[in-house]
Amino acid sequence: MRIGVFVCQCGTNIAGTVDTPAVARAALELPDVVYATSYMYTCSEPGQQEIQRAIKEHDLHGVVVAACSPRMHEPTFRRAVERAGLNRYMFEMANIREHVSWVSNDVAANTLKAAELVRMAVSKLRFNQPLFSSKVPVTKRVMIIGGGVAGIQAALDCAEGGHDVVLVEKKTSIGGTIAKLDKTFPTVDCSSCILGPKMVDVAKKENITLYASSEVESVSGYVGNFKVQIRKKTTYVDWSKCTGCGECTQKCPSKKVPDAFNEFMGKTTAINIPFPQAIPKKAAINADYCLYLTKGKCGVCKKICPVGAVNFEMKDEIITEDVGAIIAATGFGLFDYSAYGEYGGGRHPDVISGLQYERILSASGPYGGHIQRPSDGREPKSIVFLACVGSRDASVGRPYCSGVCCMYIAKQAILTRDHIPDSKCYVFYMDIRSPGKNYDEFVRRAQEEYDVQYVRGRVAKIYPRGDRMVVQGMDTLLGAQVEVEADLVVLATGIEASPGANELAEKLRISYDQYGFYMESHPKLRPVETNTAGVFLAGACQGPKDIPSSVAQGSAASAKVLSLFAKDMIESDPQVAMVREAVCISCGKCIDVCPFKAIQWKELRGGGRKAEVLSSVCQGCGLCNATCPQKAIQLQHMTDNQILAEIDALCACGT
Repeated sequence: MRIGVFVCQCGTNIAGTVDTPAVARAALELPDVVYATSYMYTCSEPGQQEIQRAIKEHDLHGVVVAACSPRMHEPTFRRAVERAGLNRYMFEMANIREHVSWVSNDVAANTLKAAELVRMAVSKLRFNQPLFSSKVPVTKRVMIIGGGVAGIQAALDCAEGGHDVVLVEKKTSIGGTIAKLDKTFPTVDCSSCILGPKMVDVAKKENITLYASSEVESVSGYVGNFKVQIRKKTTYVDWSKCTGCGECTQKCPSKKVPDAFNEFMGKTTAINIPFPQAIPKKAAINADYCLYLTKGKCGVCKKICPVGAVNFEMKDEIITEDVGAIIAATGFGLFDYSAYGEYGGGRHPDVISGLQYERILSASGPYGGHIQRPSDGREPKSIVFLACVGSRDASVGRPYCSGVCCMYIAKQAILTRDHIPDSKCYVFYMDIRSPGKNYDEFVRRAQEEYDVQYVRGRVAKIYPRGDRMVVQGMDTLLGAQVEVEADLVVLATGIEASPGANELAEKLRISYDQYGFYMESHPKLRPVETNTAGVFLAGACQGPKDIPSSVAQGSAASAKVLSLFAKDMIESDPQVAMVREAVCISCGKCIDVCPFKAIQWKELRGGGRKAEVLSSVCQGCGLCNATCPQKAIQLQHMTDNQILAEIDALCACGT
């Protein structure tokens, strides 16, 4: 075997702490290595051309590149060697940036470690075998889970691309959190004016199938060929008949139902349409409060419905959809402010969340757009806003920044001053984060034009004094304690992962971080892709985002789907598990542990059965390989012999 080794300097990223020419010279001493060199930027076009030239001139049978993370550039170099006539899997990569140069500044030690990693890569490469992809057809339909602004944008883009879209939303209407907002920053334009036309477009697109009040039950299959079961939850109203006339909501005698759309700031009826712009504009019954369903009496809605849409005998329905790609756009949840007991949220009616204040501001909200205190309906003259409630605080498990709180506080303060010109607004903050386009100017406008008083410091305590709330904190700029009496206190609750995000991630077989946000394949190079091929991300399910970023990511995810659907056939990754039937004892442990359901029983003609890997479904995770008691399963490109060769090479180093 003839092997070439290319050691990347990566500018000074690697060469600053690793003697790359010395690593190349050490590689020349290894068995089967006939060529080794150090290059400034191996991933660049000239660097790739250098690899291709060396393959041809030195008749190389395999290539090792010592550079950065394989996660970043392994596909790049595989394509480069393939262009020179080598099988792409006759290539190995040694990570000498993240694992060496970024770890230590000791040049001598780093150089030795880099040489050892190259030795391990060369040893593995000597056992590599060419692998070849198979092709599978693509079902050119996409499922989008979540009907917020990111999901809506992705659905419209995919539909405009000429493909059928299945949109699944767990609530009775699409729209997400933006549907609850009064205005949006920094333009202070109406959220309904932004969202409404897009929601209508979803309803009007013939190639978009909308499943509202529905959730994903299970997901099987693989990229290009997913089979998704959807649970369509009963609404006790036949939506194929319902016209959204609203007569049932007017006549319903159960009128003290907590209104979830208004963030429980008001009451609604047991049968209702969540908001005027709802899509689909269909009524649904809340079974927990319906007198007929709880006590067996009433049934007024069924009696007066002019089209006979009410059906108390309805049950959940399971629907199966075949799709080629999935976009997760499940949005976000909001931090439970009651965790801050010292603020009194949840105990004092005049301490509310930022989203509750949005509903107060909204003309479609519980108070018709008139700002008033929940406790007594009086117009507040002094309002205090608290930033970072449930964000940038490790003590409550939320050390990350929510990204939008500084901005929506400024917006709400501006709107408050517009509604109540003689009011006083105070903002307690740690520091202002406003990096978006026109964001910083917007915050300055709140301070300078609207005279919003910004106090830099955390609030220690909020408590009642008479009919007002006392806010105690520290002004760190003045170095003095501050006490403000307020009629109303608004807590800017931070963004967290959507409820149930973890369960859905497991169904989709994608990763999530310690906070429950979905993880992308690469934070820079593959920000909307996941570790499961064919599953993409859009919006705040991946992390806190504002509206522009969510819309942009929705379009980005749809672009990935359209790129996938541009082909009639797609190549499957040959780095999959393979069963050696002669060794398999049919214990079934591999079937039990496979998270992708890629292993099934194969019935033998002479009787009996053996495990069989569905190569098109297998994602090459290796869990079956580690579990098999007989070592009957080997992972292609990561066989026992290849791994042992690396271990032997490391042991031979003597360090």
